[in-house]
Amino acid sequence: MPSSPIRKLVPYAEAARKKGIKVYQLNIGQPDIETAPAILDAVRRADFKVLEYSHSAGHERYRRKLADYYQRSGIDIRYDQIIVTTGGSEAIRFGFMSCLDAGDEVIIPEPFYANYNGFAVEAGIIVKTVGSSIESGFALPPIEEFEKAITPRTKAIMICNPNNPTGYLYSREELEILKQIIIKHKLYLFADEAYREFCYAGEHFSAMKLQGADEHVILMDTISKRYSACGARIGAFITRNKQILDTAMKFAQARLSPPTYGQILAEAAVDLPADYFDATKAEYQKRRDLLVSRLNAMPGVFCPNPGGAFYAMARLPVDDADKFCQWLLESFAYNNQTVMLAPASGFYADRSKGVNEVRLAYVLNTADISRAMDCLEKALAEYNR
Repeated sequence: MPSSPIRKLVPYAEAARKKGIKVYQLNIGQPDIETAPAILDAVRRADFKVLEYSHSAGHERYRRKLADYYQRSGIDIRYDQIIVTTGGSEAIRFGFMSCLDAGDEVIIPEPFYANYNGFAVEAGIIVKTVGSSIESGFALPPIEEFEKAITPRTKAIMICNPNNPTGYLYSREELEILKQIIIKHKLYLFADEAYREFCYAGEHFSAMKLQGADEHVILMDTISKRYSACGARIGAFITRNKQILDTAMKFAQARLSPPTYGQILAEAAVDLPADYFDATKAEYQKRRDLLVSRLNAMPGVFCPNPGGAFYAMARLPVDDADKFCQWLLESFAYNNQTVMLAPASGFYADRSKGVNEVRLAYVLNTADISRAMDCLEKALAEYNR
């Protein structure tokens, strides 16, 4: 199993804190947005004498409400086409293990969410990549690149839209191109849409809206980032392909059921008012604008403007981002403060790529982001001396 580039530096951050240094954590997508009190209250009010297993697919009442949520987003899904999962991570595992056998291949544009690597190792499958570059803002590679990567063992293509780690927002036109490929080559399309509510450069177009691709598309989703409820561990595995759904149910039954308290919270979240996301989205956009402008004002730093999610990838004037990120925590402080970043090499299948890139999560308030950028600017100057 590969180490997580997001969490592997945690021991160094803990050591820095023990020395009294304030660490601004931009390495992990843990929002500081307050979880809606109404959904926490739903858990507090839960009243039962026995904390039972739920159905392996999740409580039916929650799945019916979740289907209504997708219907409001223009996605025509029934409750019995949804399996509630233990976080979005389990939905990805279910997809890998239901659609691919050991030795099969999944194509993923890189850089990609680092844990896809780990899930592939668990499932015994091989990640093949098509490259996107920071110079193009991580736009989807040309269709020819996908065609060249396909072999007899290829069974699926995976995208994250909006993207983690790059923040890139795939357009409807790009998804239509992917539809041509998956139909032509009889592949599955895994669509991780964890950040669907946070799009700044256009509207989100779900892969579930692709006409004529019902048997090919599997949606993986989660409430973690949507409602700032990462600890609830509630996600969803969704497809109109009954055979795949039946196969995934075997894995769902093997782990018995998703968490009951998390489902209670998630069900209450679906009932939040329609304008709930307006303020959150505006706050993230404000943070993005500050972060990107500060980064691009630093000598030698380049950061494309992300179209969605709450991540940005930046190229730094350093020789090795892994060493630099560790140095930030071990050996640097400015006004008794430092910043924690995620080295980008872990977001590539080829570890020789992204060596001078980092991922930053703009999940802190603007005052903290400003102080973190002050630290980073000072650190770059000192490191390069």
